[in-house]
Amino acid sequence: MEQRLANTLNMTVNEKKFIESALLSDLRVDGRRPFDYRKLSIIFGREDGSSEIQLGQTRVMGFVTGQLVQPYRDRPNEGTLAIYTEFSPMADPSFESGRPGESAIELGRIVDRGLRESRAVDTESLCVISGKLVWAIRIDLHIIDNGGNLVDASNIAALAALSTFRRPECTIGGEDGQEVIVHPPEVREPLPLIIHHLPVAVTFGFIGKENIVVIDPTQHEEGVMGGSMTATLNTNGEVCAIQKAGGEGVLQSVIMQCLRIASVKAADITSKIKNAVESYNTERSLRKIKRHNPSLTAVKNK
Repeated sequence: MEQRLANTLNMTVNEKKFIESALLSDLRVDGRRPFDYRKLSIIFGREDGSSEIQLGQTRVMGFVTGQLVQPYRDRPNEGTLAIYTEFSPMADPSFESGRPGESAIELGRIVDRGLRESRAVDTESLCVISGKLVWAIRIDLHIIDNGGNLVDASNIAALAALSTFRRPECTIGGEDGQEVIVHPPEVREPLPLIIHHLPVAVTFGFIGKENIVVIDPTQHEEGVMGGSMTATLNTNGEVCAIQKAGGEGVLQSVIMQCLRIASVKAADITSKIKNAVESYNTERSLRKIKRHNPSLTAVKNK
């Protein structure tokens, strides 16, 4: 990926050798062991469908929106799911504004492949009128700070935002029974998406001639990586997608070892996402009670 190439040019030979020599002793520059994740923080905005993820020094924001559109002809009963990424030069000097570069396109494809091909979101439940109207769900991922491993951070941001998104409830009426009424949230409670499972991306980096394996590589480690692999799994240990982004070849035994480790990490991250979503839903319910309970407001104003 192009940001990794940029990092390689900016790093000195001594810096690269120091990272590789430390890994030979099972140590990393930030003090982690090879298979330790950085600290993960999941924060939600006040609006449904917005999240901010911080993974070490990496920060990504996710926003989910929906609109009614005509379905594809070959899938008249299914809604759509699309992912868009935005790379800002403020996040990394190697990112350019304007048209998405190779890294932005590749990142979007990896996250999209894990979500859509595993059919994590029930797209059939997004159908309003077969062949005429369905919900199109759009996920916008904004890279705020590139501290390495954008794939995993973006994947978590997308899953967290999807888990808190709610679409307006629709009913069918009119004389011909084809008129769609979109109810505002004040009239009817918006509906959450039906999500079957959470496909979590876990990225491994391969460093040095010995192909030392590390998980959740930092920006500096990406600068010396000979290759990387992203495995997307759910909490059941099912492999949803695998992406090997070129680079040095990897033995089959190493890939199987990575998948075993990824299964454990995916279960842990899934638990953190669900706990964060549960806390958000509790706070959302409390805000709704305060907003609709005039007696509480009257007591507060005394």
